[in-house]
Amino acid sequence: MSGLIMPPPDQQTLARRAEIVADMRQIVPGEGVVDAVNSMRAFESDGLTAYRQLPLVVVLPETTAQVSRILTYCNQRGIKIVPRGSGTSLSGGALPLEDAVLLVMSRFNRVLDIDFDNRCVVAQPGVTNLGITTAVEQQGFYYAPDPSSQIACSIGGNVAENSGGVHCLKYGLTANNLLGIEMVMMDGEVVRLGGKHLDSEGYDLIGVMTGSEGLLGVVTEVTVRILQKPETARALLLGFPTSEEAGQCVADIIGAGIIPGGMEMMDRPAIHAAEDFVHAGYPLECEALLIIELDGCPDEVNHLIEAVERIAAQNGSTTCRISQTEEERMTFWAGRKAAFPAVGRISPDYYCMDGTIPRKQLPTVLAGMRELSAKYGLGVANVFHAGDGNLHPLILYDANKPGELEKAEDFGSDILRLCVKVGGVLTGEHGVGVEKRDLMPEMFNQIDLDQQMRVKCAFDPNHLLNPGKVFPQLRRCAELGRMHISGGKLPFPDIPRF
Repeated sequence: MSGLIMPPPDQQTLARRAEIVADMRQIVPGEGVVDAVNSMRAFESDGLTAYRQLPLVVVLPETTAQVSRILTYCNQRGIKIVPRGSGTSLSGGALPLEDAVLLVMSRFNRVLDIDFDNRCVVAQPGVTNLGITTAVEQQGFYYAPDPSSQIACSIGGNVAENSGGVHCLKYGLTANNLLGIEMVMMDGEVVRLGGKHLDSEGYDLIGVMTGSEGLLGVVTEVTVRILQKPETARALLLGFPTSEEAGQCVADIIGAGIIPGGMEMMDRPAIHAAEDFVHAGYPLECEALLIIELDGCPDEVNHLIEAVERIAAQNGSTTCRISQTEEERMTFWAGRKAAFPAVGRISPDYYCMDGTIPRKQLPTVLAGMRELSAKYGLGVANVFHAGDGNLHPLILYDANKPGELEKAEDFGSDILRLCVKVGGVLTGEHGVGVEKRDLMPEMFNQIDLDQQMRVKCAFDPNHLLNPGKVFPQLRRCAELGRMHISGGKLPFPDIPRF
């Protein structure tokens, strides 16, 4: 917390830190080790900027061998490790710890192989999400998952959080587009899972790693699926007098068997903020806006546009614009993708939440958020992936006013409790991190949490990888007993190793 005066470290602590820094410089020579306080401040938080902490030391390796040596060193000496990609996590997943090495993977920034025949790309984890599309778009291909931060977020971070984006409704999240990974275990062992083939043998360990938030291993290489760009893509802007009518329109479109390439919803505060920022031509008189993209061959797209227009009219839509050019389609999306920075112009601070609900519960949850907004005296702007029920409420507050951050956090916690109450989950793509850690018992009982902890123990028995994240309480592995998989054997003996 700001204003908290920490006692100065004792001589023994300083000596141990100096030894660790010196040893890290032996592993990563040159400028790959950062230990000056002012230089480390660039890494003191991730996208959840309300929480800040200087790490013990920052290390930026360049090779898998260096990562392996760092983890081996830390494992032998009981030193904690916090992996970090581009630092765009919104749940505090990459928040440093004062007694942990911050392992920053941004120097792993090369595309290693583009294989159009097998429609995949092999990239290092520091390559940006958008960078993969840029590498293949000259041949008419792209990488489908497209989080709003895709210009900055890294593909390794996408794996850690199982990131989605505005087109995840039809084309899936990271998990649906990931073919293989190379990872380093906490003991320094290098392991490959999957590859260019479409399915992996044995246990679905790629599925276990995807969304594991840096708790199980450090990813050093990623193989992802690429797709050919659709022949045609057009977007509709649909305005509605109420959020409830817009929500019902979403349900009716999916119920009619139509799966748009993307289907996003914004409420009035978000519409006005985005329009003032981007000037995308959004209708300002409506209470809710749907952006629906349909793709495929021209005849199919034209047919689906007519069907969506009809469903929207049946649900009371008051405005309808259909993109006529590729530039206009991109402009429609520009407002949605800029919604977060746009809201930053109307409020000194905002707290971005992430919960997922059944689509039919959308009106109930939106009404509940309005009640919570009145209760806490804080505004809220809503942008979300309407097609799959992934909400992103932006709670507006002023951190300079005493108590407002705490109110915003309590407001966000109540939103997530409401999501779970109506049959949803705590997170859709931002992860648990530190933000939702203490809310895990709202969704899981102790048996559930213990079983998840057993998976953690199988990979990291000493709890050295990203400790303090996800789990509200760490349990010693000996207390939990051996994890039983296939007759009591752990899954690692048959994994290809180097």
